[in-house]
Amino acid sequence: MKKLWRSDRKLIKNRRMPDQLVRLVIVFSVLIASVVFVRKFVLPPDLKETGTHRTTAINRELGRPINYAGSSVCADCHEDEYETKISGYHQNLSCEVCHGPAYKHTEEPEDYLPPAPRERKFCPQCHTYNLSRPTGYPQINPIAHNPLKPCISCHDPHDPVPPEVPHECVACHAQIAKTKAVSPHALLDCVTCHTTPEQHKVNPRVVSPSKPTKRAFCGKCHGLQSKKKGPPKIDLVTHGEKYLCWQCHYPHMPEL
Repeated sequence: MKKLWRSDRKLIKNRRMPDQLVRLVIVFSVLIASVVFVRKFVLPPDLKETGTHRTTAINRELGRPINYAGSSVCADCHEDEYETKISGYHQNLSCEVCHGPAYKHTEEPEDYLPPAPRERKFCPQCHTYNLSRPTGYPQINPIAHNPLKPCISCHDPHDPVPPEVPHECVACHAQIAKTKAVSPHALLDCVTCHTTPEQHKVNPRVVSPSKPTKRAFCGKCHGLQSKKKGPPKIDLVTHGEKYLCWQCHYPHMPEL
């Protein structure tokens, strides 16, 4: 009986809360108690009035000068440009992103003219190639892409449709192309594995290219029965079980 009591006591001891967690609970308890104490006994009554703070904040914001007019106001006078923009690629871009604050222009249109950026360095702020931008986002190398020419000489800024769609995948998938260029798949054209609808070049986020959906696709080059010399061969029946090849091998760098 005594041995059983000792084992129960040991079990209860082992179940106790870890010391680190006990310290955290104590710290948070002290913080909460401090906040309650300060709010109840230290703060003056006028600082506890939420209505006062809200009214002060509203008055402070109303007291600031108005700089931005909003795109809907621009449409009142620039109807053609607005209609072009809301049906084009810049439909979600406010007019004042490119033209700057326009409130004064709406009040006195002849005295205050908003800037209309025409220099080449303006558009690359958003469209220079950057790895962090999503796939399909229009990106260029400003040094190589129509050097020295202003962007508006080829693109209407309110609907910047390219004069012709890109002919090479590298135009949008530069990082993938750089990876593939140093892999065993360097000599394979992208369309070898991907069926790319023509509309994908115009609306890449809406129309996507296909990718292999069966193991037999990669087996045409890598299966034991393949007659192509060079690619490593595997037994499709036993290798990788039921998984698609690209679920384990990155196709643009298959050694990984």
